[in-house]
Amino acid sequence: MTSPASSLRSTDNHLLGIAWMLATMFWFVTLDSTAKYLMQSYPVTQVIWARFFFHVVFVTLLMGRQLGAQVRSQSLKHQSLRSLFMFTTTVLFFFGISFLPLATAATIMFMSPVILTILSIPLLGEKVGPRRWAGIAIGFAGAVVIMRPGSESFQLSILIVLTAAFTHAIYQIFTRKLGTRDKPMTSLFYTGIMGALAMSAVAPFYWQPVAASDWPLFVFAGIAGGIGHLCLIRAFRQAPASVVAPFSYSSLLWATAFGYLLFDDLPDAWTLGGAAMIIASGLYIFHREQALKRQTKQSVTNSADVKVRF
Repeated sequence: MTSPASSLRSTDNHLLGIAWMLATMFWFVTLDSTAKYLMQSYPVTQVIWARFFFHVVFVTLLMGRQLGAQVRSQSLKHQSLRSLFMFTTTVLFFFGISFLPLATAATIMFMSPVILTILSIPLLGEKVGPRRWAGIAIGFAGAVVIMRPGSESFQLSILIVLTAAFTHAIYQIFTRKLGTRDKPMTSLFYTGIMGALAMSAVAPFYWQPVAASDWPLFVFAGIAGGIGHLCLIRAFRQAPASVVAPFSYSSLLWATAFGYLLFDDLPDAWTLGGAAMIIASGLYIFHREQALKRQTKQSVTNSADVKVRF
């Protein structure tokens, strides 16, 4: 029997987890907003370099004397591939938001968990039932509503961000695979290392002198990404995924607010309608996955009970 005290602690932890997830989305959208602002004056390659380079510097300073032990991975191959897909996602997404409103780009990125469900079949060996396929269909219908192919408002940049959602889904698969192998700080370091190395080689060819007043924003872009990932780690430590994951959709609120305040952008009715369909799809798929996990756990428990009795 659960005591009132332990129940209260559980509730407090859940609220803390939700707060950390809201903070996660705030910092990620802050990063995106900073990048979009800088890309109005600087090459996208230079901004991508700053996002990853200062991320690695920030995480390295956090690790301090434990750097040597923390960067030692149990699966360097998977960490490298994960970092590569994070880098690819960022390149595509930053190119996308240089043309699109933040809220539109954020909404398209909500397709990532929908795509992840499809990719989990060949890559993770999972089975997807008819209910989740229905959720997937609704999600893609929402994406079509936003893109409006064939209309005058159709933009190629939307397809670029949709591709970013695809590569981000693969990144999440590698994150799942590494979840029990490496420490969170190890993965946090490798999140930025591929991008930092690649863009340090590419950025000098497109370099534009940075105004003294803009350097803090370049540094801040990397730090904001690092803080966002730290908040995400905290969120999942405080509460189960079933509690905190749905609050990742709060990024649409942050993106709408920052888009309006900084760039005078507001999502149109088509974007809001498509967003509602994609969010409903993502939440339903997540609900079904959690229900299946509970059923599996209950089946294992019942099987154990039978063995004990006989």
